[in-house]
Amino acid sequence: MMARPNMIRLTAAVAAAAALLSVAPAVAAEPAPASIPAVTAADRVIGRADAPVTVVEYASFTCSHCAAWTNDVMPAFKARYIDTGQVRLVFRDLPTAPAQVAATAAAISRCAAPGRFYDVARSLMAGQAAAFAAGDARQWYMDAIAASGRSQAEVETCLSDPATGQALQHDIAAAQAAGVNSTPTFFVNGRRVEDHSIETLAAAIDPLIKGR
Repeated sequence: MMARPNMIRLTAAVAAAAALLSVAPAVAAEPAPASIPAVTAADRVIGRADAPVTVVEYASFTCSHCAAWTNDVMPAFKARYIDTGQVRLVFRDLPTAPAQVAATAAAISRCAAPGRFYDVARSLMAGQAAAFAAGDARQWYMDAIAASGRSQAEVETCLSDPATGQALQHDIAAAQAAGVNSTPTFFVNGRRVEDHSIETLAAAIDPLIKGR
């Protein structure tokens, strides 16, 4: 298990978000009725705002399957759908065990400079295996801060802002309300896609963009 670092303090707001994971009731076994997720200014989005397809990903920075998707699938997915203006991808947090480590990583990602969230996400996902192997999250966090476009002092200030933890709690509550109980989980225009291979995602996306 990764150690809690001294240089990044787990603030009250982030701690509350991590605690929410351990005290919240279990999510429903069946997914919630399909509905197009409402995308707000608080969401981390990559892709054109007017893309015909919205893909919402619930993920955790301590989830190995999430890291595999970001590291191995995301580059081809981005080239095929995002860079061509057909899909906008929305990332939402659902931290998994160890909850405090995952919640802190998620909070750091929320403190990135404008346009730099996905740089931080890629850093965290790419470095996840090494951080777990080392049993210490300190360098993992520092690498993420280096990719954030912010100084460590700026990130520390952001982490101390209650709004950062509150935004994380909002994502967790939304995931639980939608019946999301594993990561990564994807919704394509509001329809849950159980498998996260590019082939399964393509089967859900392609009919929605056919003829465009």
